[in-house]
Amino acid sequence: MVTKVVDLRSDTVTKPTEAMRAAMAAADVDDDVLGADPTAHRFETEMARITGKEAALFVPSGTMANLISVLVHCDTRGSEVILGDNSHIHVYENGGISTIGGVHPKTVRNNPDGTMDIDKIVAAIRHPDGALYYPTTRLICLENTHANCGGKCLSAEYTDEVGEVAKNHGLKLHIDGARIFNASVALGVPVHRLVKAADSVSVCLSKGLGAPVGSVIVGSKAFIDKAKILRKTLGGGMRQVGILCAAAYVAVRDTVGKLADDHRKAKVLADGLKKIKHFRVDSTSVETNMVFFDIVDSRISPDKLCRVLEQRNVLAMSASSKSVRFVIHYQISDSDVQYTLTCVEKAAEEILTGSKKFEHLTNGTTRNSYGH
Repeated sequence: MVTKVVDLRSDTVTKPTEAMRAAMAAADVDDDVLGADPTAHRFETEMARITGKEAALFVPSGTMANLISVLVHCDTRGSEVILGDNSHIHVYENGGISTIGGVHPKTVRNNPDGTMDIDKIVAAIRHPDGALYYPTTRLICLENTHANCGGKCLSAEYTDEVGEVAKNHGLKLHIDGARIFNASVALGVPVHRLVKAADSVSVCLSKGLGAPVGSVIVGSKAFIDKAKILRKTLGGGMRQVGILCAAAYVAVRDTVGKLADDHRKAKVLADGLKKIKHFRVDSTSVETNMVFFDIVDSRISPDKLCRVLEQRNVLAMSASSKSVRFVIHYQISDSDVQYTLTCVEKAAEEILTGSKKFEHLTNGTTRNSYGH
């Protein structure tokens, strides 16, 4: 018997749906490096429409999408980008903007809601008189939703304000919109409105939307023309890429309508965790599909908790030395959420007491109710 795994490590772990697989198999394809793949062209046109930008470009990953975007805007080595100290670009993308692009990061502290204080952004902009000594500021980056801040949403008004700062100082604004559709659903604001002030946006297709592969960059036609050259330089030009774009098209069509339910389940999970005495979570801060919870008992480490949960077919990731992250996606059911809560409570009990009372959940009950 195959036992179901409740995989809460990330929303990147989803499997393609039957509709995605069918679309991939039936995709009309050609050589996209030559600009001839009709399915890729159709998908890119649709993403440009949704985001309110002139053009779009499919790329293999979110990291490449952000790297290309930064390098297009900062096309002179020694440029500087202002971005959050806890942002994905700065923390998790291998320092690519520096190692590959020669772009210097100027970090501003991220607030708990994912924003950066406007006055601190302004203060971080280099004055032209210092060009002999300092890098030249050319770009500001925002992240929406902000992953390390718990999936918080940046409002259109805040983004507009940052966009105005960029415009007034002759800078560009890029949004790492890996989960921008989650933000749109949570705020009740269309994607195109959330990114109106941005010169470029990256959108991950394999996170909340559940496509198997890829991200898309959107911006002006001139921006995308330059991005296309950099994509080729970085090895991201693919041939019959319409196979992947077909799945992404289905993901955008079918999954956006499920995101609100993901957010509801995240709230249920957070509310349940709040009732377990060994953990602390502010359920009111859960805005989208991410739940971060702190462990208040020093005898329980995040790594140990994750290992014990894995023995019960619940997968999670440590977020810090004292916290764990769960991420909901559309392949997580309500019963998965309740099972996870039971496992978390029992796992804590097992760690603290060395008890084996939890064994029945792995032999019988779990395998019977979670078998495919």
